Amino acid sequence: MAEALEQFAREERPQALPAPLRVAVLVPCYNEEMAVGQVVADFRRALPGAKVHVYDNNSSDRTVAVAAEAGATVGRERRQGKGHVVRRMFADVDADVYVLVDGDATYDAPSAPAMIRTLVDNRLDMVVGLRVDRVEAAYRAGHRFGNRLLTGFLSAVFGQQFRDILSGYRVFSRRFVKSFPVLSDGFEIETELTVHALELALPVAEVDTPYHARPAGSHSKLNTWRDGFRILGTIVKLYRSEKPLRFFSLIGAMLALAAVVLAIPLAITYLEEGIVPRMPTAVLATGMMILAMLSLSSGLVLDTVTRGRREMKLLAYLAQPVPGSRGGG
Repeated sequence: MAEALEQFAREERPQALPAPLRVAVLVPCYNEEMAVGQVVADFRRALPGAKVHVYDNNSSDRTVAVAAEAGATVGRERRQGKGHVVRRMFADVDADVYVLVDGDATYDAPSAPAMIRTLVDNRLDMVVGLRVDRVEAAYRAGHRFGNRLLTGFLSAVFGQQFRDILSGYRVFSRRFVKSFPVLSDGFEIETELTVHALELALPVAEVDTPYHARPAGSHSKLNTWRDGFRILGTIVKLYRSEKPLRFFSLIGAMLALAAVVLAIPLAITYLEEGIVPRMPTAVLATGMMILAMLSLSSGLVLDTVTRGRREMKLLAYLAQPVPGSRGGG
């Protein structure tokens, strides 16, 4: 396995990109002075014609100064959280192709040309860098397990197989970026990006990329359990908002089942003796059945609303040109 990864890292990757393309590299950063200079230099070398944008998120170290010295265009987002930074970058930066990468120097810059070519040649809207760890320390066991768990859950809920939904290395078309309403605040943004692509049935792909350990002296901002639960909560909220009929029908079915279980002994007693012995239980069962019907009705109404929202997203998406064709060809 190690030999295969070394050979993969040594392979020459195509550097030439279609001339008309404007490529923007977007690097959200928070206290990454030890790594951001290397990230900027690596991507300027891998993508000579691209413009590198580093957006600082209230760093207390020299992240801004190091990024500027390395040749990046520096922006700022005061609201704390990666989701806020990505929202600001997507709104501010105008390009044909966007490369989103973390500022921790763990992602492989030489893979970017191949990812962009995959996007452009196949007219895709998102290419995800599938992380292949070069060393054990690069991808901690807890993060690896959590990623597999969340990826499997997302695939079961939304019905399409992804192998790495939490990768921070992605390439987007302009029409994806300009039609994507960023709602997340923090590290849940990767999940939201994936769900957006799945819900609109956008053409996507995954490309294997080496994943490196952080530079000495830099520290991860991720917390396995805290961020894992936040991402799981985001998946549930997105399921509720994007598939409300299924979500509320499931709740209604559970309420109706509980009401029936409570009501069966009461009905048997009533048929045998002509009385209702436990009136509070009867009231509870009746209330739960009413709630079950309300839940189903809410799902039906919200499903119609969601279809309208999805149509608006598709119209915004279709209004943008495809990669390599600014006129919309």
